[in-house]
Amino acid sequence: MICLLLSRGLLPGTQLCSVPRQRLHKLASLQNVRMLPPKKVQSLLYPFSQMEPYLDRSVDRSQFQHFHPSLEDMMKAETLFLSSPSHKIDYCISAERLDHVPVLKPPEVCFIGRSNVGKSSLIRTLFSLTPEVEVRVSKTPGHTKKMNFFQVGRAFTIVDMPGYGHRSPKDFVDMVEPYLFTRENLVRTFLLVDCSVGLQQADLIAMEMCEEIRRPYVMVLTKIDKSGNGTVLRNLMSLQDTVRRNTTSCFPQPLLISSLNFCGIYLLRCFIAHVTGSISLTDTSLS
Repeated sequence: MICLLLSRGLLPGTQLCSVPRQRLHKLASLQNVRMLPPKKVQSLLYPFSQMEPYLDRSVDRSQFQHFHPSLEDMMKAETLFLSSPSHKIDYCISAERLDHVPVLKPPEVCFIGRSNVGKSSLIRTLFSLTPEVEVRVSKTPGHTKKMNFFQVGRAFTIVDMPGYGHRSPKDFVDMVEPYLFTRENLVRTFLLVDCSVGLQQADLIAMEMCEEIRRPYVMVLTKIDKSGNGTVLRNLMSLQDTVRRNTTSCFPQPLLISSLNFCGIYLLRCFIAHVTGSISLTDTSLS
């Protein structure tokens, strides 16, 4: 099985700890972001705009702008990530097996990727408007050992999956594969790739697995703040070429993300709200 290949090179699991509660980050809300200089706002909302000046004129820009919602639509999506008495956002459960997970009616999206790609950090940033949400991460990066479920009111559920490859759980296959194949309310899988190193063999195997499942998934390049524009652009173009040539179930536009400086977070929030049917967008592409 393809999934089995992802779990090779395993080490014993480690104990999880909870991230201390944080104060609201100044970039967590678009209300603050929109007050920044226009060029900064553009780079935070649409990270690809930082790469565009370095592209050859012959490159088709539209392939990176299939999903290009307006600021107003992003602000609409942002409200879903604000907890309230009638819309509670909270950690739900952790599970090592699918049969340990209760049946949840809202649509789900899940995040998978290599160990230390930054899945838990990304989810913590998505929930930065509600810092009291307990996003469980390990003391050492890359040691998430269970499927962690977070309920966003009645709108949708976000699932943080264990990392594959080096230091993944011994029972990674039994844990992840049944979920991806049989979870009826799973509407989108986000496959994370570390932009500072680009596609690795384990990532290519994970893409093959997603293609085998034949459910829609999205490629996400994380840690774009860790590399210069040249490295980001090179790895983005390489990934885009792989998606174009080798996939049929993958969304044609990779998403660029930095959990550290919030680049692309607002776009990702909007994408999640859109694919879960939680909001209706005015327009989803750049005209």
